[in-house]
Amino acid sequence: MLEQLLPEVDWEKVWLATKETIYMTSLSVVATFILGIILGLLLFLTAKGNIWESKYVNNLVAGIVNIFRSIPFIILIILLLPFTKVLVGTILGANAALPALIIGAAPFYGRMVEIALREIDKGVIEAAKSMGAKTSTIIWKVLLPEAMPALVSGITVTAIALIGYTAMAGAIGAGGLGNLAFMEGFNRGNNQVTLIATVIILIFVFIIQIIGDIITKSIDKR
Repeated sequence: MLEQLLPEVDWEKVWLATKETIYMTSLSVVATFILGIILGLLLFLTAKGNIWESKYVNNLVAGIVNIFRSIPFIILIILLLPFTKVLVGTILGANAALPALIIGAAPFYGRMVEIALREIDKGVIEAAKSMGAKTSTIIWKVLLPEAMPALVSGITVTAIALIGYTAMAGAIGAGGLGNLAFMEGFNRGNNQVTLIATVIILIFVFIIQIIGDIITKSIDKR
């Protein structure tokens, strides 16, 4: 049926590009979630009046986060090409896109984590301190559980942004649906391929948003 409606589409290439997009997005979301939480915790805990208060560390982490958040993603990919070449061994393909995807998204999510942690009632943290809770206990038993709805909501937004990043990375040979739309659609004037790539990306976005909303509602006890 689809072959008849869209005869100019090579469905094997579409399936391969779809798998590459899922691969890049999945790995980068997991890495971004972990690194973003680490960055967010550092920003929060080293801020004035908090457990690890340190103006130097806070300014250093904030500076790194602000720099990488400010660089447009397409430029970041180009800047990281030498690093990617050393790390992955190539500047083409899905694996080559991962360093830029993670480095581009983790600082963005880190700021969202910091904001989520700031919204936690200070009284809850002080109560844990007064009972002699260790820093690790406060992090795992108080901060992260209390902020979890916002953290899930934040990683949902970040995952959707990462899908857009993979599409941009595809324009310079990273593979995936972005590469398919650019190479097969734009360069060869095949609008059917561009349409299919766009529709699949939109489906991914809707699925991620729905899953994120369901999880957020299920863990939000307010």
